[in-house]
Amino acid sequence: MTLNLGSILQAAAHERPTHPAIRLGERTVSYADLDRAARGVATSLRARGIEPGETVAILVPNLPDFTVAYFGILYAGCTVVPLNVLLSAPEVTYHLEDSNARLLVAHPLFGDAVRAGASDAGVPVVWAGGEGDDSVEAMAAADPAVALHATSPADTAVILYTSGTTGRPKGAELTHSNLLINCAVVVPRLVPIGVDDVTLATLPLFHSFGQTCVQNASIAAAATFTLLPRFTPDDALEIMERDRVTVFAGVPTMYFALLHHEGRQYDLSSLHFCMAGGAPMPVEVMKAFEAKYPVKILEGYGLSETSPVASFNMLNRPRKPGSIGYPVWGVEMAILDELDRSVPDGEPGEICIRGHNVMKGYLGRPDATKEALRGGWFHSGDIGVRDPEGSFTIVDRKKDMIIRGGFNIYPREVEEVLFSHPAILEAAVIGVPHEKHGEEVKAIVVPRPDQGLTVEAVVAFCKERLAAYKYPRIIEFAESLPKGPTGKILKRNLR
Repeated sequence: MTLNLGSILQAAAHERPTHPAIRLGERTVSYADLDRAARGVATSLRARGIEPGETVAILVPNLPDFTVAYFGILYAGCTVVPLNVLLSAPEVTYHLEDSNARLLVAHPLFGDAVRAGASDAGVPVVWAGGEGDDSVEAMAAADPAVALHATSPADTAVILYTSGTTGRPKGAELTHSNLLINCAVVVPRLVPIGVDDVTLATLPLFHSFGQTCVQNASIAAAATFTLLPRFTPDDALEIMERDRVTVFAGVPTMYFALLHHEGRQYDLSSLHFCMAGGAPMPVEVMKAFEAKYPVKILEGYGLSETSPVASFNMLNRPRKPGSIGYPVWGVEMAILDELDRSVPDGEPGEICIRGHNVMKGYLGRPDATKEALRGGWFHSGDIGVRDPEGSFTIVDRKKDMIIRGGFNIYPREVEEVLFSHPAILEAAVIGVPHEKHGEEVKAIVVPRPDQGLTVEAVVAFCKERLAAYKYPRIIEFAESLPKGPTGKILKRNLR
């Protein structure tokens, strides 16, 4: 049996060749043109000696070039590695080396980090929006590949990087089957996206939420998605009005910004559904948003490892603000204790997931894969409860992960950077509440004596070595850190 995630674009181009697939301002890309460009990229990859099953990375913001490269890589039977555009040069190097990438498609806006990172990894770069042979435009103009490469359902289509307790990002291997079912079966059952819908793609397409629930779900429905590379409430509202957007998907910080937007009133009468995810949605923000705008917010839950959708507040079941809803079609969820035993409804335990959406494993990390998938369940690391009606609510996080503006930040990764500073003796990183971002990154630092360390120096040091959303904005100096009997820093005391 063969199955390729790229088949959703191939089918849409056959059914609606002249229909707009993508909008960016006044520019539109039809399904026929998108399909043609992807086929050219597939041919160009093969001409460069890149074989089916090998990996190609993309570091491009929400522009048509991202989608062209994404589906061109799939058409060639290769694996897509979407990278966060905010990665620093050492982080680019790590991701390219860890994924064994043969090529990096990148945007010149991030040229300094890309050039340095790709050079250290020994990976060639093709530029989005550039000219000449080493550009996406040139690759897309090559003779079109006649057919999609015949991949199997269990072949890896996309590798999404997600951090772990060690602080080193791990590549979650998502199969063609994982992603195709999630975008073409699950999402339309939750938010009925049809051929006449227009979705707003302002969630980063390198992130699983934007990739599956906006880009891929829209293409699977042969609908249109309109791009907003950098979210601002003014721009988002203007595009919703101009393009008659019917479906909006965002993280809580976006809803917060839209709620508190001041200025002229926009016509959002076309908006039918809103999806929320990426971080817990504050109930008060949800209520206030729905009072201001005539649309319901449907909150869901998922992770990179689950393609991502695992649960959702569904239209045909009672909506429970503050909950993450019910398991989606074909997916099971359970609350398990530390011995992986089921706990009664109302009792807290770890949220565990199994179904068609769960990754095949972490790239090159069999031990981490075995631990995460023990007993046939993916262990999320989130603590939740299940109510008697089958709805789930997150109550805490098992790990110390910080969610800032929908992005996951693991303190250990930031702490390792802080510990590398010669004037820092000890450090601990925690998340603290933040009205706009949900959480902010705070570092408690014990400086070495007589080093003259300043808050500004610590922030600058971290900014050079971490992605922009990861570095700590709040620095507190301390004489010592609270520790337990084993010497472990007691972060609960710091909080």
